Formats: sequence, C-alpha cells, structure tokens
Amino acid sequence: MIETLLPVLSFTLAAALSPGGATTLATASGAQFGFRRSVPFIMGISIGMLTLAASGALGLANLLRAFPAIELITKLIGTSYLVWLAVKIAMAPPPPTSTIARNLDQDTPTDSKPIPFLGAFGLLWLNPKGWAVTIGAAASFSAIAQDPTELAIILGSAFAFSGFLSMALWCALGLSLSLLLTSDWQWRTVNVTLGVLLIASIIPMWL
Repeated sequence: MIETLLPVLSFTLAAALSPGGATTLATASGAQFGFRRSVPFIMGISIGMLTLAASGALGLANLLRAFPAIELITKLIGTSYLVWLAVKIAMAPPPPTSTIARNLDQDTPTDSKPIPFLGAFGLLWLNPKGWAVTIGAAASFSAIAQDPTELAIILGSAFAFSGFLSMALWCALGLSLSLLLTSDWQWRTVNVTLGVLLIASIIPMWL
C-alpha cells in the first residue's frame, strides 16, 4: 500500500510546492498579515485542491469535453481575479507593525485584510492549470484504485495534504521575509516583486 501511495504523494507534493500563483499569494499573505491570519487562506487552498482533485477523479475531463466553453469562461474570470490581486499586492503599503508585533505574529490595525477562505477556495476552481494537473493525476494513477470514488478519496487526500504543507511553508517564508524588511522602500520593492510574479504566473494559463 505504501509503495502505491508514495508516487501519488510525490506527484502532489511536487505540484503543490512548485512556484505559482497560489504560492506567491501565500508568501504575500505571510509577509503582510502573518501566519495566523493567513490560516483561512491556507485552508481554502487545501480544501480547493481536495475538491478539485476529487472532481478530476470523478470525471471532470468529461464535463470539459461536453462543455468546452467552461474552460474559456473560467480562464477569463480567473485571470481577472488574479490581476486584481496582483495590483492590490503591488500597491499595498508597508504594514503598520513594529518588529516586535511581527515577531509575535499579532493582529495589527490596518484596512487591508488577507484573502478569506472562500476567496482562496475559488482561486483553485478558477485556475484551468489546476484542472489540468488534477485531471492528469487522475489519468496517471487510475490503476491504483478499483473505482473512481476510491481514486477521488486517495487523490483528494494527497492533494489536500500537499496543498496545506505547501501553503504553510510559503506563508512561513513570507513571514520570515517580513522580519528582514526594515524600511518602506524595502516593503514596496517586495510587494511590487510579488505582484509581478503573480502576473507572470497567469501566463501559463493561456499557453
């Protein structure tokens, strides 16, 4: 059983940990809001990956073949949402926190708010690249399960675990990065860089 699940877990970890839109947003959230306030975002991505992987195992590819316009509509909505988030990140002011507050990962008075659970959940479902990965996983590992439901459970669990681990690590990286930023121009440079990286992550969606 372990020999069967290890390739699945290796695949999902590689897919989840690789840099992309979600990892960029996790880094930005950790830097701007700290780890604790980013937990709803982390959980939204994890549950989004779970449901998307399960849907892939249960026949999402058949739905896309039957209604090809769904992919284009999703691309347009997803791209618009990510561009809006990229601009918001790039223009975000330095968080009004002291070094001590950031170290303690405390809430601080600010008008900005981290991406909520539903926003993160929807982010996965608005990304056709995520569809391609999960559908590809369902096709590649179909032989390890006796029926689509069992495959959905296996892939959903593996993607949820990998997604949670990845988002937590990238968020922690963002929090660690924030502790090194001591001036407004450093914060603005990092924010603009993260915004540009998020825009760059959209390009593969259209290739």
